[in-house]
Amino acid sequence: MENTAKKTGGFDMLSGSIADKILKFALPLAATGILQQLFNAADVAVVGRFVGSGAMAAVGANGPLTSLIISLFIGLSIGSNVVIAKYTGERNAKAVNITVHTSLLVSFLMGVVLAVVFQVLARPILSLMSIPDSVFRMAELYFRVYMAGMPVILLYNFASAIFRGRGNTRTPLICLALSGIVNVGLNVFFVVALHMTVEGVALATVLSNLISSILLLVFLSKEEEAIRFRFRSLRIDRKILHQIVRIGLPAGFQGVVFSVSNIVLQAAVNKLGETVMAGSSAALNIEIFAFFLLNAFGTACTTFISANYGAGKPDRCRKILVISLIQDLICTVVMAAVLLLFARQLLSIFNGEPAVIAIGVTRMKIILAFEAVNVLIEIFSGWMRGFGISFLPSMVCMIGICGVRITYAYTVFAHNPTFDTLMVAYPLSWAVTAAVMVIMAVVVRRKSLAGFFAKHEEADA
Repeated sequence: MENTAKKTGGFDMLSGSIADKILKFALPLAATGILQQLFNAADVAVVGRFVGSGAMAAVGANGPLTSLIISLFIGLSIGSNVVIAKYTGERNAKAVNITVHTSLLVSFLMGVVLAVVFQVLARPILSLMSIPDSVFRMAELYFRVYMAGMPVILLYNFASAIFRGRGNTRTPLICLALSGIVNVGLNVFFVVALHMTVEGVALATVLSNLISSILLLVFLSKEEEAIRFRFRSLRIDRKILHQIVRIGLPAGFQGVVFSVSNIVLQAAVNKLGETVMAGSSAALNIEIFAFFLLNAFGTACTTFISANYGAGKPDRCRKILVISLIQDLICTVVMAAVLLLFARQLLSIFNGEPAVIAIGVTRMKIILAFEAVNVLIEIFSGWMRGFGISFLPSMVCMIGICGVRITYAYTVFAHNPTFDTLMVAYPLSWAVTAAVMVIMAVVVRRKSLAGFFAKHEEADA
């Protein structure tokens, strides 16, 4: 297993130390998420500086909607991640290879379908977002161009999941870094040189995702046999697809739940005017860095648990949970503190208007001060998902996150429609969901997983 890990650029998840390996897995993954977010941040910054706050608001208004769509399929890619890690733990190379090719083909086909569907539904969907008429046309244009790139966007995420399932988070980071440089350059070229507006930055994002997808496929074609990509091997295995969907679809819905509730809150933000929209959009593009960090440890927990569950190692599964939780809490608190310390400087990158910066600072203070609570949600839901239990944590999030935020928006915020009041919905929903998630994890441990962990107790006896 150690030799295989080295060939794939990853490491042995089944033996040896745990803490350093989780860090080596999570930090590159967090950097990948942050870099991917910088695609959107670059979009917002370029149009904010060279086009105006209206274009900036149009791009920002798309954020929750595009996040909802991407979240569903990133969840499905987590299904691929878990299945590959599990079969790796079982040392079933043939099943790993079938999962690789099923995942890649399904991701591309889903992307094509989505690209077509959202060209047809773009206007009616955006009409539900309460986007001001002054920026609606630009928001629609950005959405159409972005959605046209769904095949390569999904392909990148599923190809990345294949590497993650083998313990390798560095290769996706390298590919994204290279394409990210291209993205920034194209942003400036399309907007400044060609005088395009929001469609220019959307096109730059799509092209950069195309580059990163191609790079990952090239690397996969040169990998060791179990995950080597070959065009002639592309096919959809129903049994593997069922496993991916069973684990990934609830995980995707968990991401969708976050995004749906954010759309409701974004619609409320949109009613407060362009300045609030611009400030909230800028803050979101900064504070989400902390989320990518804490989420990376959740994915690490899922991947390590899945591999050791497949290998039948309950003792390591115990240690993985504790270590992931401690490391995630420490890293998230440090990241949140740094972002708050430099909040004004970071916000000024997107827009220099004092009113916009003031709104952004308000949002960051409320969100980042309570980000550590979100760690409990990510780690414990990731822990359960690693054992193949994905539906329960998704339901908890649906009720806790979506239910609390939507109820809050139509009750408390409706009576006191200020930006400060609206932002309280985030930490409130996290607190409720985290409490229920921890209780659920304890119940799952004692009921569904009692037999698995009993093996450890028997071994010690």
